[in-house]
Amino acid sequence: MSTLILIGGILGIFAAIFLALTAVGVFTNEARGVSKSLAVMEAFSTAPPEMQRELEPGFHDRVLGPLADKVQGIAHKLTANDHVENIRAKLELAGNPPGWSPDRVASFKFLGFIGAFVVGFALTQLFGAGLLVTLGVCIMFALAGFMAPNMYLYQRAYDRTQTMQRALPDAIDLLTISVESGLGFDAALSQVARNTDGALAEEFARVLQEMQIGKGRSAALRALGERTNVPEVKGFVSSMVQADALGIPMAQVLRVQSREIRTKRRQRAEEKAQQVAIKILIPLIFCILPCLFIAVLGPAGISIYESFSGRL
Repeated sequence: MSTLILIGGILGIFAAIFLALTAVGVFTNEARGVSKSLAVMEAFSTAPPEMQRELEPGFHDRVLGPLADKVQGIAHKLTANDHVENIRAKLELAGNPPGWSPDRVASFKFLGFIGAFVVGFALTQLFGAGLLVTLGVCIMFALAGFMAPNMYLYQRAYDRTQTMQRALPDAIDLLTISVESGLGFDAALSQVARNTDGALAEEFARVLQEMQIGKGRSAALRALGERTNVPEVKGFVSSMVQADALGIPMAQVLRVQSREIRTKRRQRAEEKAQQVAIKILIPLIFCILPCLFIAVLGPAGISIYESFSGRL
């Protein structure tokens, strides 16, 4: 019995010591944490305004960022996988605008649908429209808001296509001169990407980057053809891939490609010049001729009216 009491007393002493050390550590850590928090708050309050603006999260980080993440999650759940692939293809054609991704485009379409519907409903209520008119306007506004990101990407892709189409002949000429002067195809492509600007230079630079990370030349060129819908670029890529596979001299192929692209550009210019007469008919009939008739026949009509009104 005395042995059990002795063991229990020893265990009690150790337990008391452990609890005392634990309590001291907790209070010390709590005091240390409070002191650190006070020190951080004091340092932040005494910091320069420029540093405070850098350290303090803005409205975008506190509100817009989490809201955009939630909207992207909802839009991703409502979007099918094949639709995501279509959006990714459109982004490739548009040059991958900064900050745009398939999930973000889907969220933009979702927000555009909701926002345009609310705007349409507010406008119809402001003008006191009926039920059918309100429903029709809301549907049209919602569809317009839903299709707005697609229209933006289409316009970006169209502008980029036109830019690449205009810049391709000069780029091929520079590439041909570089290869004929003794440079390799990769070095000549680097010269074109470094000495020119625009979407075509960016695509050539991307081809070089893909080749540097281990992609083959033919695969990188085929990827370039898939990222654009310019027929001349696709033809150039196909010719370069075939020349690389068959061992045909690059300078000869580039010379032929340069001549063909120049011929196609001249034919395209002649085609657009011949379309001017057709395109000018609509403004001529509805805008120019009525004004001409008013200017020529107006005074005569006024004189005839005065003559007949005097006889009545």
